[in-house]
Amino acid sequence: MPIAVDIDVMLAKRKMSVGELAERVGITPANLAVLKNGRAKAVRFATLAALCEVLECQPGDLLRWEEPPESPAV
Repeated sequence: MPIAVDIDVMLAKRKMSVGELAERVGITPANLAVLKNGRAKAVRFATLAALCEVLECQPGDLLRWEEPPESPAV
């Protein structure tokens, strides 16, 4: 997926655990892990806003677009 998730970077900068972040945001550690590992298909704006509030950051600090690899020519 061309959207990369950098929650782990912000966790390290804030010296916060996944469990603490999940508790403070109000989601399960399992759901946070799905998002953190880039396996989520979607994220609610309310969840994104809560992540930004707790981590004191902007959405662009957590999400970034990456150029998808080119498909080989046929």
